[in-house]
Amino acid sequence: MNRLPTAKLAALPWRDIAVQHTTSGTGHGRRESRSIKTCSIADELGGIDFPHVRLAIRVHRRKESGKRETRESIYAGTSLDAHQAGPADLAAAMRGHWGVENSSHHIRDITFAEDASTVHSGTAPRAMATLRNLTIGVLKTLGAENVAKTTRAIRDEPERALPLLGITNTSDNYGT
Repeated sequence: MNRLPTAKLAALPWRDIAVQHTTSGTGHGRRESRSIKTCSIADELGGIDFPHVRLAIRVHRRKESGKRETRESIYAGTSLDAHQAGPADLAAAMRGHWGVENSSHHIRDITFAEDASTVHSGTAPRAMATLRNLTIGVLKTLGAENVAKTTRAIRDEPERALPLLGITNTSDNYGT
């Protein structure tokens, strides 16, 4: 699935298309429901300007938290045809993708303050993102359930960091 020009996808005849799949659930103190519609796209149709898109997708999300309600529509596209993936499959794939994206970006932003970074030139931002991802990956591989808590523990006791990577500080006289 790819992000496409939202205005062009939003302009498709979604009102004429019936809801094809719905899900709902509760969690994090809110109720959430999602409905999905799909629209086949012919190569010469729609002016989508994305050559391999065969199916446009609209997910409408409604969240209720106490008295507050929010609604939003998310648009995406896929190179799969309607017979290759049904609406339920597409909804599950999109939700799974968002879960990974949200988890990774949330940790990078909240724990490592990535959005507040002042590193902006050359390849340094990409290098810093790589180091943050490496850190998250190592900590999760070693079983850290809470990356922020583990990071704070290492910050407070930096000598904990090197053994995590298999590096120990043993006093020996080899090489001296």
